[in-house]
Amino acid sequence: MTTIGIFGAAGRMGQAIAQAAANADLGIAGGTDRDGTGEIAPGIAIGNDPLALAETADILIDFSVPGALSAHLDACIAARKPILIGTTGLEPVHHALIDSASAHIPVLQTGNTSLGVNLLAALVQQAAAALDINWDIEIVEMHHRHKVDAPSGTALLLGEAAAAGRAITLADHSERGRDGITGPRAPDAIGFASLRGGSVAGDHQVIFATEGERIEIGHRAENRTIFARGAIKAAIWLIRQPAGRYDMKGVLGL
Repeated sequence: MTTIGIFGAAGRMGQAIAQAAANADLGIAGGTDRDGTGEIAPGIAIGNDPLALAETADILIDFSVPGALSAHLDACIAARKPILIGTTGLEPVHHALIDSASAHIPVLQTGNTSLGVNLLAALVQQAAAALDINWDIEIVEMHHRHKVDAPSGTALLLGEAAAAGRAITLADHSERGRDGITGPRAPDAIGFASLRGGSVAGDHQVIFATEGERIEIGHRAENRTIFARGAIKAAIWLIRQPAGRYDMKGVLGL
């Protein structure tokens, strides 16, 4: 039986992934979290030693915090185990670490493990490629009041898809946090707006707007189960891959 180790096991997503793994008849090798207390499943304790977990699990899933990523990657490299990274709020330094690790082990990093969201990203890229620069691109996202990063990892995933369709780089064309006298919108900008409140699991809308018409493509997450199910499907796929860096397109066969 394939066994899964969960980094960030005490968090909302860690708990959801444990339940999804049980529903898929997969084994849970254990979990780690900063405090190293509690259980990830009945009789399976949460520890704080990433390497010990990596040595016992067949694959690791990480929905923790960016500051823990380096230690988690080091553990997986040492144990030669694949890792799926769903942690959001990653900076360029984290992506450099992922690139380095992918030379040794299979690594799948994504801003969202929902199969629906990743299909949405493919549609956004297709639309951005088909529509010319007279169509403005705006991305609006809303999440629960406890989310600490903005824009969301999913919004950035969709922004990268739009940028790929336009054959531009998101870093050079994103507009965030507009306030005051900002001047007119740049014609090649990809705009972001982030809303926070209540218990929203995740709403995302990509708007293509031009003179006289708009196209709106969106996705609503009703609960975290969809992310957990997608993570399990992606983990089962990743465990069969050679060393390298992957995303959800491979899981969907896109």
